[in-house]
Amino acid sequence: MRDSSRRDLFPGALELMVLRSLELESLHGYALAMRIQQRSRDLLQVEEGSLYPALQRLLKGGLLEARWEISATNRRVRTYSLTRKGRKHLAHETARFDQMIEGIRSVLSPLPDPDPQS
Repeated sequence: MRDSSRRDLFPGALELMVLRSLELESLHGYALAMRIQQRSRDLLQVEEGSLYPALQRLLKGGLLEARWEISATNRRVRTYSLTRKGRKHLAHETARFDQMIEGIRSVLSPLPDPDPQS
């Protein structure tokens, strides 16, 4: 993420986006960053300094697994995929995130006019 936008993310939002991006297929770091950027319609740009520490946290937590492969461009790349624990975590955290968004949306919705007669 750009530094200015990173401060605005909810805690754990990057990890959640990584897990969701890996739900259907394994990806290497650069492809993962591009996937997040594309799916956010270019609103979010994940920088290496944010992405790789997040990947390490997810690996340490057993939510991802990684393996070395040769890419389509004939480069050696480390690809990441979800573990069973990662899929459960993604489902749980997505539900929790949706609740948080709903709560924020409720707070931000327009307040009723305190005196509609005036």
